[in-house]
Amino acid sequence: QVQLVESGGGLVQAGGSLRLSCAASGRTFNEYIMGWFRQAPGKEREFVAAIAASSISTYYADSVKGRFTISRDNAKNTVYLQMNSLKPEDTAVYYCAAARGLQIGALRTTRRYDYWGQGTQVTVSS
Repeated sequence: QVQLVESGGGLVQAGGSLRLSCAASGRTFNEYIMGWFRQAPGKEREFVAAIAASSISTYYADSVKGRFTISRDNAKNTVYLQMNSLKPEDTAVYYCAAARGLQIGALRTTRRYDYWGQGTQVTVSS
């Protein structure tokens, strides 16, 4: 059982930066693939980034590649999303999620994740 709590959202100007954190509870955090997703009003939840349990492999949506960086600290049971060069289209509620047993081809699929946080709002003004 894993509980996830996101924090760090807020209002920033375009071009600014924000760092999201996701604190996880659970003894097996280091066994989970962690992902970040986002959802804007009226839109489907979309994949943003994911990181393997080992932290060796990271994955990004094309829309954020080069601007966002996902990382994790298993000792702290925390995953981060560093967001730079933010754009208005990045505005959304950001969710962290955890999954076990995912293959690379499934880590971008929302429904394959087992646990979700409550979300944190990120608003980027133009």
